[in-house]
Amino acid sequence: MPTIIYTHTDEAPMLATHSLLPIVKAFAATADVQVETRDISLAGRILAAFSDLLPEDQRVNDALSELGALAKTPEANIIKLPNISASIPQLKAAIAELQAQGFALPDYPDAPTTPEENDARARYDAVKGSAVNPVLREGNSDRRAPVAVKNYVRKHPHRMGQWSADSKTRVATMGEADFATNEKSVVIDGDDDLTIKLVDTNGKETVLKASLPVSDREVIDATVLSAAALDTFLTRQVQAAKAEDVLFSVHLKATMMKVSDPIIFGHVVRAYFADVFATYGEQLRAAGISANDGLGTIFAELEKLDNGAEIRAAFDQALQDGPRLAMVDSDRGITNLHVPSDVIIDASMPAMIRNGGHMWGPRGEEDDTLAVIPDSSYAGVYQAVIEDCQTHGALDPTTIGTVPNVGLMAQKAEEYGSHDKTFEIPTAGRVQVVNQAGEVLLEHEVAAGDIWRACQTKDAPIRDWVKLAVTRARISETPAVFWLDERRAHDRILREKVEAYLPEHDTDGLDIRILNPVEAAKLSVQRMRAGKDTISVTGNVLRDYNTDLFPILELGTSAKMLSVVPLMNGGGLFETGAGGSAPKHVQQLINDNYLRWDSLGEFLALAESLRHLARSSDNPRANVLAAALDAATERVLNEGKSPARRLGQIDNRGSHLYLAAYWAEALARQEADAKLAQTFSPVAAKLADLVDDANAELIAQQGQAVDIGGYYRPDAEKTTAVMRPESAFNAVIDALK
Repeated sequence: MPTIIYTHTDEAPMLATHSLLPIVKAFAATADVQVETRDISLAGRILAAFSDLLPEDQRVNDALSELGALAKTPEANIIKLPNISASIPQLKAAIAELQAQGFALPDYPDAPTTPEENDARARYDAVKGSAVNPVLREGNSDRRAPVAVKNYVRKHPHRMGQWSADSKTRVATMGEADFATNEKSVVIDGDDDLTIKLVDTNGKETVLKASLPVSDREVIDATVLSAAALDTFLTRQVQAAKAEDVLFSVHLKATMMKVSDPIIFGHVVRAYFADVFATYGEQLRAAGISANDGLGTIFAELEKLDNGAEIRAAFDQALQDGPRLAMVDSDRGITNLHVPSDVIIDASMPAMIRNGGHMWGPRGEEDDTLAVIPDSSYAGVYQAVIEDCQTHGALDPTTIGTVPNVGLMAQKAEEYGSHDKTFEIPTAGRVQVVNQAGEVLLEHEVAAGDIWRACQTKDAPIRDWVKLAVTRARISETPAVFWLDERRAHDRILREKVEAYLPEHDTDGLDIRILNPVEAAKLSVQRMRAGKDTISVTGNVLRDYNTDLFPILELGTSAKMLSVVPLMNGGGLFETGAGGSAPKHVQQLINDNYLRWDSLGEFLALAESLRHLARSSDNPRANVLAAALDAATERVLNEGKSPARRLGQIDNRGSHLYLAAYWAEALARQEADAKLAQTFSPVAAKLADLVDDANAELIAQQGQAVDIGGYYRPDAEKTTAVMRPESAFNAVIDALK
């Protein structure tokens, strides 16, 4: 029987799965489609990493590795929901919860010294950050706004903040001595196995990475960010924010760039609280308190120190004396510097632009913002959009065009695959990338504390990326722009490859251009304002940034994007939109029995998954299910059955009730498959009779605390009871199976 793998992940999407998946399984079964789950949650990944050390009854399969192997086969059909890309604080919190549940896991060793601690650290490091996406993404990305969603937003536009021509909001970036400007790149000639080593000023060699297998025509990059230059830059930005009386904010990607960006975040914390660290820095280090973990962890750890109150007072005074910090949650005092995973650039920058260039200040006020993006690789894109809004005002969701994306990401392409090749340099010297013949391919002078990284991009994904760009341009009859910066060594090589591979495809009549990212951003926004569409064809990081930036401006959220990954070996990966895994939504469910998470992304991904299955397994009935699901999804949107934003209204579970009712009705009315119509006719009648009352009962239960038995690994029975409380509705659905 054809199988769809539906991933079990974290936080709000995981909670929604407990409600939605029984519906999906029941409807799919009527088309002889099996739906299975695989646990790739943070807790599941931790347990898998230590499974061999746990008692037999606590062991779990390594579902992520299993799916990674499946993604390389033609049979792959995977629906991937958002998951936690764990920062160190999140990872430690998940470990503590699992330990409390009876799993004998070791603590996360910040400074391992014994073989056992080194082993534990290696296992945990393989779990943290974006451990999931690079494994599953054996294809390039095709993300776009579905027509039904775009039409809905034009009728029901989201709020856009007003821009002022005298807005002081701007981006600050280094532009020198950073990753962008120090980049070197080379194309590999023949298969090889590279070594990365540090040669200190005395000639002593330290191997940083003993083996880096590479293939013929692969692109290898190396670059370094100067710690001294970073500190100078950050000190100036703290002073500038104070002088200009704007909010100070930093925007990084401490989840995906799980080695480099937490370190950079720590530099920002130390720069803002320079006097505090000058006075107490040695004591904090001796106590194992790291600026990299943010103020939230620092403040919690200070309570354990004898003079913790004194140090906390120094931090509080610095907050009073320094520039106003942008806030993640001003009501709870959560600043932009509290947790590295709270200031994710691809979510925070678009939200600021949508809000008229404003972030929230410590008193709950909106104000202009100095957005600090240390590395200049992509900072100019955001500055270009800000300048456009300062000149022309806010974009109008009722009239603007769309900017879909074709993104190069297969086989860990580009910066997001650099985790195992990123190092904080311990001593001055030279970092070299050396081939088996002993030739130095890439080399940088480094100082202690610098952040050096290498990344790789294989040739086959680049070829596939170019092919996908041409295919999308042809299907949608839309101009496609490759965003490549001629100032960057990697992009210069990529441009040569694009120009070499484009003639392999029929591009007659197509408008395909290559522009640097700033000019591409300006063109895209200009065309958006004119109601025109433009495909952005980008590398891996800009894929992530653009598929939040433009959807948040167009649709109000990136979670409503259709995200398809045509896998290179013929399978399909269907991602349920961007937008993170919504930790705030979990807290609201626990406190108020109300889940605001919108499963629209899941609806869209499931329809595409069913269509792919229909083609790959010659199952026309799956196509009928997909078409009916699309109709039901559009009806959910148009009839206002998506989750609302506050208590007393429909929530995630209510939207699932109506999706099922509308899906059943669409199947009962369709004429393509008489057996399906006959099956769903009584189901549709029953659901139509009970859906309004069931939703009213859900709303009546709001405002009461619920227990799901955990955050990272909630109790399955308790969570199901909370997420499937409507027995009459459940009986109709379960009878289908």
